[in-house]
Amino acid sequence: MNDLYLDQQLKMERCPHCSVSKPNIVLKTNFETNSYDKQNKRIWGIYACNDCGGVISAGGYTWTQEVYELYPSNRTVDSSIPTKARAFLHQANETIHAPSGSIMLSASSVDAMLKEKGYKKGSLYKRIEEAVEDHLITPEMGKWAHQVRLGANDERHADENAELPDSVDAKKLIDFTTALGEFLFVLPSRIEQGIKETE
Repeated sequence: MNDLYLDQQLKMERCPHCSVSKPNIVLKTNFETNSYDKQNKRIWGIYACNDCGGVISAGGYTWTQEVYELYPSNRTVDSSIPTKARAFLHQANETIHAPSGSIMLSASSVDAMLKEKGYKKGSLYKRIEEAVEDHLITPEMGKWAHQVRLGANDERHADENAELPDSVDAKKLIDFTTALGEFLFVLPSRIEQGIKETE
């Protein structure tokens, strides 16, 4: 799994929790598990990121060998999402440790997705409302999209009454943006591919 090995340190490019680059992820404990019929022996390492404190479990078949299971794994952005929206969402994922920037990137990704669907005029507020009116997204998704928009507005305008966001806030907005991308682009792409495969 991307040249990861069970060892005293888990050498990942980014922490799956805080997305900091080249994190210091150290082993806290390790143990062995097996299935009831003794056919699935695995070695597990439990690691912690020294930057954010997030816990990662990694499993393999022998110690110092390649990792075959990783929880949580790093977030990836599906290639079905259009280029610009995908780039913004990828950058939002990589900057969770800088929540204000991550939140603004999530809003840019939402904006790019709606523009890709033909909603190009007016403000992001207006585009979200039009997408709801046209039944492109549900009213609930529209409310969620407005939360992303308002969160980004607080950061862009340095609203004095708004509290500084943290990585949890950034993750919530990334989750919505990812869900919107899956709804608008990934699922339709998979359905189209499935139809082609069954013809």
